[in-house]
Amino acid sequence: MPVFVVDSNFFINAHRDTYPLDVAHSFWNKVKTLAADGKIISIDKVKEEIYSYNEDALQTWCSDNLDGSFFRDSGSVLSSTYPNVLQWATSRTPQYLQRALNEFMAADKADAFLIAYALTDSANLTITTLEVSAPQGINRVKIPDACSGLGINSCNTISMFRQLGETF
Repeated sequence: MPVFVVDSNFFINAHRDTYPLDVAHSFWNKVKTLAADGKIISIDKVKEEIYSYNEDALQTWCSDNLDGSFFRDSGSVLSSTYPNVLQWATSRTPQYLQRALNEFMAADKADAFLIAYALTDSANLTITTLEVSAPQGINRVKIPDACSGLGINSCNTISMFRQLGETF
């Protein structure tokens, strides 16, 4: 069974749109259980994106419900798989616009690090994101397209729950 590496939008969109913390308790309890069981993880850059907003209920929930090992250190990928991700992004056809590459490669953005982290064990790690593939797009590097180009599995939230055989 793969381990799912969740993107920032997994948390942010759930909290703001589909599964608000004050309404969808079963969703958040399931996320807490999956995290405790090691079935879902994330990286420090995702934590930074979640915590970069003003303190809110999502930040408090993460602090209270996800242990210290949930957000993994992505620093180790800088010399191993991160260069492969950048090489893919800069050599892809059709070519991305420079501003799309700049945003993707920004040190304060999680996407490239998330992909590089999953690339360290692509046979066992699957990225969960709400981004939708746009294989001919040039305005933004999309996680599913990078995953496809680099041989990493990706899925959305509901697909993740189905693959895990989980309901809430």
